[in-house]
Amino acid sequence: MNADRHGTHAHGSVTATDTDSAQEPGPSTDPELNARIRPMRSGGNTLPWKLLSLLLALALALSLWTGHRGPIGQAEGGTVADTVTVGLKLAPTNLDIRNQSGTALDQLLIGNVYQGLVSRDSRNQVRPGLARTWNVSEDGLVYTFHLYEGIRFSNGHALRAQDVVDSIRGLMAGHYQGSEMLEGFQGVEATDPLTVRLTLSRPYQDLLWQLSGRAGLVFDRRAHYDMKTQAVGSGPYLLESFRPNDSVTLKADPHYWGSDKPKTPTIVIRYLNDDNAAVNALRSGDVQVLAPVTENLASPFRKNPDFQVKAGDDTDKYVLAMNGKGAATSDLRVRQAIRHAIDHRQLIASRGGSDRAMGGPISSLDPGYQDLTGLYPHDPEQARRLLAQAGYGPEHRLKLRLTYANTYGSELGDQLRSQLRQVGIDLDVRVVEFSVWLQDVHANKDYDLSLVDHGESHDFHQWANPGYYYNYDNRQVQELYRQAMATTSADDSDRLLAKAARIVSNDAAADWLFNYRVTTAWRTGLEGFPVDLNQSLMPLSDVTYRRG
Repeated sequence: MNADRHGTHAHGSVTATDTDSAQEPGPSTDPELNARIRPMRSGGNTLPWKLLSLLLALALALSLWTGHRGPIGQAEGGTVADTVTVGLKLAPTNLDIRNQSGTALDQLLIGNVYQGLVSRDSRNQVRPGLARTWNVSEDGLVYTFHLYEGIRFSNGHALRAQDVVDSIRGLMAGHYQGSEMLEGFQGVEATDPLTVRLTLSRPYQDLLWQLSGRAGLVFDRRAHYDMKTQAVGSGPYLLESFRPNDSVTLKADPHYWGSDKPKTPTIVIRYLNDDNAAVNALRSGDVQVLAPVTENLASPFRKNPDFQVKAGDDTDKYVLAMNGKGAATSDLRVRQAIRHAIDHRQLIASRGGSDRAMGGPISSLDPGYQDLTGLYPHDPEQARRLLAQAGYGPEHRLKLRLTYANTYGSELGDQLRSQLRQVGIDLDVRVVEFSVWLQDVHANKDYDLSLVDHGESHDFHQWANPGYYYNYDNRQVQELYRQAMATTSADDSDRLLAKAARIVSNDAAADWLFNYRVTTAWRTGLEGFPVDLNQSLMPLSDVTYRRG
């Protein structure tokens, strides 16, 4: 969501911003290259050459026949395919990664077509990107990046430090997506063709991580193209075609500069927003990998040796927000009672069991994580005692409204209503259009309880912002967060964030229903597809598919 610095996701990792806008088609397939062969010249006896020509012709015919089906060569254990088709759920409305919000573009383009100064691995840690190394001044105000030599964009232009400078300056001047993440940005300059110096007005611990996303992407300053339908990047893949809401075709860049050269020449992305259609496409072989697939629909694939299924770690947090200024929810005892009343194991089991319980606002892949699930165990009796202390009981039952967007369906609301009823809370569940949620809950803060999938990583700032829709205002938490971002020590930052997170959880500012984990299913023989974090970043260079 772009109303402020955070991300809210719908079921299946659909971002709120994507839900709010019309979803249009995506990528497409492209014409195959024609194979050519030149006749050989020879003198003397022509018979061996004629025989060789015949063999070559037969080989060419065979390669064209198999090429139509996908494979390009034989290897031990099967035939390696030259095309892999990936089934995804969330389609981008267009390809303009500077202006269009939503994780679908990050997933498709970052690391595949566009690259940033630094990158991010599957454990959410910063790694080299276009910059092979970097240095940070002792005061945390100056970052110096040293670029790899020989980097080229897909159009052949050399990538230089000035491209980095122009990209970051353009980001800030145009207020493009990601610009709000560069807190304390003061300036950027090229000190030589391969060196970039970025200056801050104050230390910002999250800077490098933010540069691994949209804020750090580098564009060709000399290229002219329509970013809504085209892309010119320095990544391992070229964007060959884009059919909104349908498909995207990526082709390996034969002149790619990096060491992570694509192992599969063509990757086709198909967008399948209907769960049953997606599962059928995987079963029939129309796609070789599907992400996400709901855990319940993945069950048959787990029992079939032709498929592999795995749930990956992610940063999505299903948050049951409690209005800190609500008539009843401003009472700590009421919020504590709600947390004790919720049976997280039952919620997770009903969804197939792949999600994980979390007792606080920081996921396991983010700085400051600690296991806080023991703070509010499922304890209906304690919930009733707390409600009684707050003045509620059989003769005076607590009535609350749960308002959330219809993108999440009705099951979670029904389960929460049933669980809270057992301790004496009557829940009026209101499932509304997302636009209504934005106005009533996010803007006007007119709610008791709300349910949102907050999918962004490094998003603890929400709890340090008293103006956010939670209406949570704790000065100690705000100061701890400020210190965590201002320190130049990552260890100190982790410690400060962990301390702040424990306070937020103790305050029962919300209940964190579960950490949503994305289940991915693929055909046996497919390797190299990322399982962790694949709804936000999906590097495809290592993907191969070997037919059995």
